[in-house]
Amino acid sequence: MTFVVLAFVAVFVLVGSLGVLLFYREAALQRIAEVINQRPKQKSLKQTFQQTGSSIGNVVKRFENLMPKSKTEVSVVLQRLTRAGYRNENAVKIFYGCKVLTPLALAAIAGISGLANLGPFFVYLVALGGGFLAPDFWLGKRIEARQKRIQRGLPDVLDLLVICMEAGLSLDQATARSAEELRASQPDICDEFRVVVLEQRAGRARSEAWKNMAERTGVEALRNLVSMLVQTEQFGTSIAKMLRVHSDTMRVQRVQMVEEAAGKTSVKLVFPLVLFIFPALFLVTLGPAAIVMAESFKSLTNH
Repeated sequence: MTFVVLAFVAVFVLVGSLGVLLFYREAALQRIAEVINQRPKQKSLKQTFQQTGSSIGNVVKRFENLMPKSKTEVSVVLQRLTRAGYRNENAVKIFYGCKVLTPLALAAIAGISGLANLGPFFVYLVALGGGFLAPDFWLGKRIEARQKRIQRGLPDVLDLLVICMEAGLSLDQATARSAEELRASQPDICDEFRVVVLEQRAGRARSEAWKNMAERTGVEALRNLVSMLVQTEQFGTSIAKMLRVHSDTMRVQRVQMVEEAAGKTSVKLVFPLVLFIFPALFLVTLGPAAIVMAESFKSLTNH
């Protein structure tokens, strides 16, 4: 079994070294050309890190070809990456490359650290399965965190939209100005607003651009906002008044969610009380009495 582990590690190191050599080939040729021409090019630390990161990304993207996938699966993964905020064209390739490299890395770590000696089949099975599912789990957490940030910052953005519209700007101009002003405090939702502005400048209808934003994010509050915006535009009512009402409603819902979480606290505390606090309390209160009673019974039995 030791020979199998050593062979697996050797093959993994050989494949990794070959990939690094292939992907650093251009950098090596450029370095040789600089030495021959005697014109060394100074690189800053930032450029070095960028080159290293791009090289690692190229290595990961090469491994994504080993993963069998269908067009439907790729479209689902692309939608999830978009909801997580990754719109780079290479995001899908890097994601599938990570699904190949992560199991191999975990299996190599298990073999080198000696964990495989506890149970080779079980350890390698857990390493390969966990490494395959780890990118999906990580991506799901990123999507959930981004959706929470968007839902939490939406009332503030709507308030600024209302102020801009009451100052005389149209909805499109107010959207662009809000995305610019709140870029530091609410980067996620402002990024989505910038995409809406770019789509409208490209000729897409306003309702369609806002519907695409709701589908990209997957946030229920944004979907309700888009449906109310479309209805307001169709019936010709005041958009600013609708935005103010929706913002107040979202704030009330946020307060209700906090109150609901606070109300569940008493129920969630039952299990720690029963399992951890009550046994210690009984031990402290009844322990001395039990010791005294035991000594009393012992003295009676001796007589």
